[in-house]
Amino acid sequence: MTYIKARFLPVLLGTFVLFLNQGCSKNNTFIDEPTPRETTNTTCDNGFAGVYPCNDYDLLAHITLEELKGGVEGNDCWGWTDSVSGKEYALMCTTTGVSFVDISNPIDPVLVGTLPTATTNSSWRDVKVYSDHAFVVSEASGHGMQVFDLTRLRDVTSAPETFTDDAHYTQFGNAHNIVINEDSGFAYAVGTSTYNGGPHFVNIQDPKNPMSAGGYSADSYSHDAQVVTYNGPDTDYTGSEILIGSNENEVVIVDVTDKNNPVNISKVSYSNIGFTHQGWFTENQKYFILGDEIDEVNYNTRTRTIVFDFSDLDNPSYHMQHLGPTNAIDHNVYVKGDILYQANYTAGVRMIDISNIETNAMTEIGFFDTYPENNNTAFHGAWNVYPFFESGNLIISDIDRGLFILRKSGS
Repeated sequence: MTYIKARFLPVLLGTFVLFLNQGCSKNNTFIDEPTPRETTNTTCDNGFAGVYPCNDYDLLAHITLEELKGGVEGNDCWGWTDSVSGKEYALMCTTTGVSFVDISNPIDPVLVGTLPTATTNSSWRDVKVYSDHAFVVSEASGHGMQVFDLTRLRDVTSAPETFTDDAHYTQFGNAHNIVINEDSGFAYAVGTSTYNGGPHFVNIQDPKNPMSAGGYSADSYSHDAQVVTYNGPDTDYTGSEILIGSNENEVVIVDVTDKNNPVNISKVSYSNIGFTHQGWFTENQKYFILGDEIDEVNYNTRTRTIVFDFSDLDNPSYHMQHLGPTNAIDHNVYVKGDILYQANYTAGVRMIDISNIETNAMTEIGFFDTYPENNNTAFHGAWNVYPFFESGNLIISDIDRGLFILRKSGS
């Protein structure tokens, strides 16, 4: 998320008046802020789950920032499933640290504990998981990368516990985001002060002993990325470790198989760039689906999702765009099966059917709106969605309201 970065201040001043609507519903009538757990286990009925607009997704539980002991704002989230107990956990980032929530009973989640920030509070914190360990970075000055052994959550007898990290990597200070390729055991910190803001490689195969593995600086600042062991249609790169970087004004494709010699494969751009923010492969790795965070602000467009054809990594091409029903700003997107899950700030999380993406068709099939006040072009509401639990439960991290647990209606 970039909403108080200095480079966006002129844009944000223009949208300041949109923030004044907070406290109003979609039809501009005043609504009360829901009390904690007031809407727990609420089905989506006639377009609402309690006060929250919805379509085909039910609210199982809502945990406020106060309950999460999480400071004044939420930001990123991720998930972990304990392979021993089968329990699912939400890892919820906030201004003050990371909250670990047992959601194995999704209508009665339990805060197990928190990992405080390594240095100072920050509106940007990001977490990913590899080999039963959480890896946490932040824009907080001097933060580095915290490593936390998630199996410790099994042994908590008096929740919530305040944890300390198990390892602390300090070869960079602040970072905007962290990406992990679980197949290779490498982490990629992006938006650091190293490698010109490009990806900083860390070997995490021994999670409690992270080791610097170089970096890539040729394409400048990388805001976010996805790294995969490639198995897509371009057989020239089968088995290679490929990084797709969302780099402010373009998408770059880099072969990072040889950490000592990363190679730029290609890059691709598009019209009406605001801020090339984040994207995700379709499961067949043929298409890359991108969100631009500022185009709705700069060009007064409806939520725009851009799709590239990556059949030939040396020659990526624009494929299509999808316009959502509102002018809300899109943030993070992930693909599971034929559904794109899009955290969409004031419009909540949107579920989009991409089964016909080959023929330029994407269709919204559901949503859950964690910010019922409005759908304005503003930086409130849903920051992230994690759709990868085997149970089918979804978690949403909301800037203003904390953690939401959802499930598709009737499932």
